[in-house]
Amino acid sequence: MPTTRSAARTAAVATAAAVLLAAGCGNDGANDEDRPKDLAAQALEWLPCPPPSEAEGGGTKPSPLPGGTAWECSFLDVPLDWDDPDGETIELALIRARARDTANRIGSLVFNFGGPGGSGVATLPAAAKNYGALNTRYDLVSFDPRGVGRSVPVECLDDREMDAFVAQDSTPDDADEEKQYAEDIASFSKSCEENSGNELPHVGTTDAARDMDLMRQVLGDDKLHYFGISYGTELGGVYAHLFPERVGRAVFDAVVDPRDTSEQGSLGQAKGFQLALTNFLKDCVRRGDACKLPGSTVGEIQNWIIGFLDGLDKKPITGIGERKLTESQALNGIAQALYAREYWELLEQGLDEADGGNGALLLTLSDAMTGRSENGTYSNIQAAGTAIRCADAKERYTLEQTKAKLPTFRKASPVFGTFLGWGLMGCTDWPVQGAWSHPDVAAPGAAPIVVIGNTGDPATPYEGAKAMKEALGKGVGVLLTYRGEGHGAYGNSACVDRAVDGYLLNGRVPKDGTTCTS
Repeated sequence: MPTTRSAARTAAVATAAAVLLAAGCGNDGANDEDRPKDLAAQALEWLPCPPPSEAEGGGTKPSPLPGGTAWECSFLDVPLDWDDPDGETIELALIRARARDTANRIGSLVFNFGGPGGSGVATLPAAAKNYGALNTRYDLVSFDPRGVGRSVPVECLDDREMDAFVAQDSTPDDADEEKQYAEDIASFSKSCEENSGNELPHVGTTDAARDMDLMRQVLGDDKLHYFGISYGTELGGVYAHLFPERVGRAVFDAVVDPRDTSEQGSLGQAKGFQLALTNFLKDCVRRGDACKLPGSTVGEIQNWIIGFLDGLDKKPITGIGERKLTESQALNGIAQALYAREYWELLEQGLDEADGGNGALLLTLSDAMTGRSENGTYSNIQAAGTAIRCADAKERYTLEQTKAKLPTFRKASPVFGTFLGWGLMGCTDWPVQGAWSHPDVAAPGAAPIVVIGNTGDPATPYEGAKAMKEALGKGVGVLLTYRGEGHGAYGNSACVDRAVDGYLLNGRVPKDGTTCTS
C-alpha cells in the first residue's frame, strides 16, 4: 500500500502512516549562535538545473515558467549530525524560480510537497502552474530533504528487487505467507542498512526542520515563509515548534494529524481511503448505466471490487509486458486514483479493463504511486519515505501484534484495511530507533499559520487539520475548510486560493473557521 504521503496531483505518490516527532529538544538550537557560523555564511552557487536524477524520478530538465523565468539549482551544505554541527557535512539539493516583481519581493517561499520522501526539486517545476500568483512576490524555492533525491539519497533495493518488493503479497492469509511477508520486510530493512547505514540515524523530521532554518539564513530571510503539503505540514509544525519566532507567513495544506501514533495514522488513512472510495462509488451509482462497473448500489460495486482483489491474490492478471498485476499493485493503483477527483475516470476505466483481464492501467497507476518510471527505474521515494518514517516513529510492531490489530483495520475499511494493517510492520526490523510517538508542534508566539483541511481527503483526513490548529496553540492555527474531494485543497478551489494568496501576498489572515465549497 502507500508508504508515504504527498501531493499526488504533481508527483509519484506514496502514502502511509506519516509519523511524528520529538527529539526532546523543545526550542534547543533556536538561537543563531547555535548554528555553525561558516555554514550560515555560505554563498549558494545557482546554476541552470539539470534533468532530475534517477533518484528524483528522472525526466527532462525543467522548462522555463510562462514569461521566461528560468529554474536555477544549487546545493546547501548542512551538518550530517546536528548534534555535531562542526563535523561532517552533506549537501541538500535546492531549486528556485526568482520573483517576477523584484521591486515588491517579499522573500523566498519554501515548499515541501510531502511524502515523506518526495523530491521538491522535481515536484516544484511540475506543480508551478498552481503558484503563478505567488511567484510575483516570492522566489519559489524547494529542496530534496536529507535522504531524498539528490540529497544523499537513501539506497535500499535495486530496481529488479524493487519490482518484486512492490508486487509481493502484502495481505498474507496463512502462516507460510506471513513468514514470507516478514522476511521481505526484514530484507528491505537490511538492504537499507547495508547501503545507507551511515545516513539512516540522521534523516528524521527534526533534522530536516533544522536544515530549513539554516536554509532560511542562507537565503537571506529573517523569517521562514513556508508552504507545506501533506507530510510537509508535519515538517512545518515541527519547525514552528523549534523556531516559533522565525515563522513568517505559513500555510499547511492536507494536514497530518499531529496527535497520531503510526498505528493511528494508518488507521486514519484506512478510514480516509474508504471514504474517498465510497464517494467515488456513489458517483458511479448516480450515473447509472453510464458507469462501467458491475452493480447498482455502492455495496454491490464494493463487493465486486473486494472479490476482484481476492481473485488477484490467488492469480495475478496480465499487466504491462511480462509484468503481472498483483493484488498489492491493484490496491496501490486504486489508492493513487483516489488522490484527485480528476483521476476517478481513470479508476473506473482501469477497474473495467482489469475485469476483462487487462491490468495495464491499474499497474500504471501503481507505478506512479511507487515511483517506478516507464524504463523500469525507481525513484528513492519508497526508500527515503521508510527511512524518514522509521527515524521518527518509536513503534515497532511484531507479527503477532500486527495480526491482533487487523480486525480494527478491516472494520475501518473492507477494501484497504488489511493492506494498511499489515503495513504496520514497515519499521519492525529497522536498524535505527525512532524519536517519538507523535511530534510536538506547539508554537506559542508564532505568526498565524493557515491550516487547510479537505473533508474528502483520503490520505490526510480532515480531522488532522482541526487537531493541528489546536496543537499549534491559541492565536497561531487558523482553520480553513474545503468541502471537496482529493488530497489537498489549494489549486482545486478558487475560494481557498483567494484566502491563501491573500495571506501570503498581502498578509490578510483569513477568518478562523472559514469554509469553502468551490
